[in-house]
Amino acid sequence: MMQKLKHEKARKLRRKFFEQNRGQLLQQLVSQRADIAERMIISLEELEKATNNFDKSRELGGGGHGIVYKGILSDLHVVAIKKPKMVVQKEIDEFINEVAILSQVNHRNVVKLYGCCLETEVPMLVYEFVSNGTLYDHLHGASLSWNNRLRIAIETSKSLAYLHSAVSIPIIHRDIKSVNILLDDTLTSKVADFGASRYIPMEKSGVTTMVQGTVGYLDPMYFYTSRLTEKSDVYSFGVILVELLTRKKPFSYMSSEGDSLVACFVTLFAEGRLLHILDPRVIEEGGPEVEKVAMLAVACVQLKGEDRPTMRQVEMTLEGLQTSKEHVPDGENNEIAISSPSTNIDEINMDDST
Repeated sequence: MMQKLKHEKARKLRRKFFEQNRGQLLQQLVSQRADIAERMIISLEELEKATNNFDKSRELGGGGHGIVYKGILSDLHVVAIKKPKMVVQKEIDEFINEVAILSQVNHRNVVKLYGCCLETEVPMLVYEFVSNGTLYDHLHGASLSWNNRLRIAIETSKSLAYLHSAVSIPIIHRDIKSVNILLDDTLTSKVADFGASRYIPMEKSGVTTMVQGTVGYLDPMYFYTSRLTEKSDVYSFGVILVELLTRKKPFSYMSSEGDSLVACFVTLFAEGRLLHILDPRVIEEGGPEVEKVAMLAVACVQLKGEDRPTMRQVEMTLEGLQTSKEHVPDGENNEIAISSPSTNIDEINMDDST
């Protein structure tokens, strides 16, 4: 009898949490496609089995927000389970937001969301397990070859161009940084962490939101105006390019003159003194495309959003570089230019960026 009561109490509690976590809202979000609804909502029992009751040995890591566990679902998918630490309404809102966005995204360079569990006080997200750490770990730890850096830049640009222009309602990631780019065993990149992401209605060019992002990667125009557009992601991606070229950390770097990494990079580029800041490995392994990537980075971090290229233009330019790298004979110069709405890359006004 006691066992039955205990079981009933646990069932009621799970149900309470399910509703509290906006279970019905989530069901609405995914009910447009029944197969998603069935697949997306995972029971607590399944996750307990997958992680051996959230055993400490299954912990992959964690930060201020919570712990990530490695688990194996009953269908044998290896997953990463994000278990937040505390109940904060903002985090529950971000959770709902991430599920809504990722349930509609399907791209090889975006981390796949398998589902979520709503039966605990703080809801849990279940992603594909990406085995090889983050771009930040590889770049600032063991370092990466220039070819890998260029390929990761291309893959990341593809995923962002897809989010901006290939899904039914454009999505702005809003927190692009090297920590949010995961790498698998083949160093293929997967963009992750969509908690802060936002939809942009087709008829609008942007939305006004509370400023959110990471110091060093944050679009200054968005910071000053609170107006979020696709060009905010372009700026952050430009910072990633600078990070790939210099192997310096955007959030902590300061030049002897007190300049940030981006400001210092743009100044040195304008003065033709980029060698002072480029990573020695890039100088050693990179060919003529290094200058082109630097030029592209400078275009992306222009102060005014309208002076930056679109992510689709960025993707095409990077792909063009890789193609020319593979197919153009040595010594043949293949000029690549991007035109953003108001600027040709060769005519960038450096004064606007410093």
